[in-house]
Amino acid sequence: MTKGKNQHVVRHTDGWAVKGAGNERVTKVTRTQKEAIEIARKISKNQESELFIHGRIRERDSYGNDPYPPEG
Repeated sequence: MTKGKNQHVVRHTDGWAVKGAGNERVTKVTRTQKEAIEIARKISKNQESELFIHGRIRERDSYGNDPYPPEG
């Protein structure tokens, strides 16, 4: 179970944005996806939450307390 809000890296009209799950407003807008990922990764690690990078699925990271074996 994660402690903080999951962070999402999403396309934005001005480049890429970091957005907390359930938030209406973005946390930060960057020119590149790489910058947005770096910011979102720091937030996710700090909050022990998950990081979702939108677009083509290429990576998913979890910094929370993942159950092993996975539930479900």
